[in-house]
Order: sequence, then structure tokens, then C-alpha cells
Amino acid sequence: MAKRKTPGINGSSSADIAFMLLIFFLVTTSMGSDKGILRSLPPALPPDQKDIELDINRRNMLKVLVNTDGRVLCNGEEIELSRLGEKVKEFVLNVNDDPTLPEREDKEIPLLGVMKVTKSHVISVTNNVDTKYADYITVQNILVRAYNELRADFARNKWGKTLEELSPEQLDALVELYPQKISEANPKEYGGKKK
Repeated sequence: MAKRKTPGINGSSSADIAFMLLIFFLVTTSMGSDKGILRSLPPALPPDQKDIELDINRRNMLKVLVNTDGRVLCNGEEIELSRLGEKVKEFVLNVNDDPTLPEREDKEIPLLGVMKVTKSHVISVTNNVDTKYADYITVQNILVRAYNELRADFARNKWGKTLEELSPEQLDALVELYPQKISEANPKEYGGKKK
């Protein structure tokens, strides 16, 4: 009896099918949702210019520290996350001209006229190097939400509109009235590492 030869598998057809399946799965699957913070960054410094450390009056700065455990210190005292937004609004508004809060000055704002603003205020956020990303994002969201709430409250009281209903000129006026000034310091190591 003669031996029969077993036919081989056509390799090029298999490669074509595998390639088409790969393309199919790449096109039909999503690569995770984008998460992040929408923020306009300042322009990069020219190479010949060094970083300049600004001297900011202590009363004009709200220092927010996020530690490894997700706890937040606001100007040196521990604060619940639920109270951070109110603290930021109180700091930015300084309604009673408190000498421990930012200095207020008159500013001419289109559509609003002369308004009292805390023009030189800065919220400085510092994280521990081991701060969880979720805690970092939570604090950033609270800070941005506080500014948005200030703007929304003003729009509702002044024009009887929500932020979405405002004209671009009205939105610009609100941004000028409550400029978002959040500064991020480089993450630091606090308390040393446990080994």
C-alpha cells in the first residue's frame, strides 16, 4: 500500500484571516475612556529664561496640601473634602474684606462696570509624591467646581441665566470677575518613607 500524503494548511490564508480579525477588533473596541483635567497651560519659557520665583503676599495665597492618605490640609489645618469648596469660595470672594483673606481692588469689567475683585489671589496645590491619582483629581475637581459655582451664582443673580445660557461676552466677564488661579507646586516627600 502506498502512503498517502496529508495535505498541508495554506499559511497565507491563515495569516490573512488573522490580520483581518486583528483589524476588526482594533476598530470595534474602545481603548478606555479619557480622563484628565481640561486646563490651559501657560506658554513654555524660552530656553534662555529661568523660572522666576514670585513673592506672593501670604494673605493672597490659599495653600492646599494633599497627603498620601488623601487627607487635605488648607493653610495648615486639616479640612474635610466636603468643606474645601466652601473654603475656596470664601477665599476668592472675601466679602467682608477680612485682612487674612486676599486683598480686594476695584476693576472695570465689561458688562459689569467697576467691581471689587480679589485680583492677586492664588490657590497653591501641593501633593505628596505618594498621593493617589484619584485623590489628586478629586481635589482638582473641587477647586474648579468652586469657581464654576461662584460664576453660576453670579450669573443667576445678575442675569437670571445659567452658565450655558450666557453669551460669550457674559462668560468672559465672569472669567474676569472670578479668574481661576490654581498653581501646582512640585510633589514633595513629607514625613519620610516607612521601610
